[in-house]
Amino acid sequence: MNLLVLAAEVENPLIPPIPELVIGLIAFVIVFGFLAKKLLPNINKVLDERREAIEGGIEKAEAAQTEAQSVLEQYKAQLAEARHEAARLRQDALEQGTALKDELRAEGQRQREEIIAAGHAQIEADRKAASSALRQDVGKLATDLAGKLVGESLEDHARQSRTIDRFLSELEEKAEAAR
Repeated sequence: MNLLVLAAEVENPLIPPIPELVIGLIAFVIVFGFLAKKLLPNINKVLDERREAIEGGIEKAEAAQTEAQSVLEQYKAQLAEARHEAARLRQDALEQGTALKDELRAEGQRQREEIIAAGHAQIEADRKAASSALRQDVGKLATDLAGKLVGESLEDHARQSRTIDRFLSELEEKAEAAR
């Protein structure tokens, strides 16, 4: 038993003495009251401002995202419209190009036909002129030759003409027979 009494008299290091406990409790209440009165409102004010700033930032970000989405949709619609317009203009240009090409081709064909017709007419005129000049030259040579062979002058124009015509007709018949 002595041991129990002795143990009761020795202080337990885990249990503080009562006066220290009371003084510590009073100091805690004073410090807590001071902090509650002075610092806690400032801390709550700063926390409220931060919460409002964060919420306002989130709302602004959501509003900006919504606006950006609507602008993106507008740009997509404008881009689709521009692509449609470009396709329509390309189609119109292609149709105009085709029409212009057909028109130029027809005009070129018409000019070609005119040039060919004019060339044929010129060739025919040149052929007739050459044929006439050749007839005269051949006729002159033929009458000179015939005159020398016959021994008399064939200067009579009517006779010359008949002789030339007969001679050329014979030549033409021979040329056609040779073909």
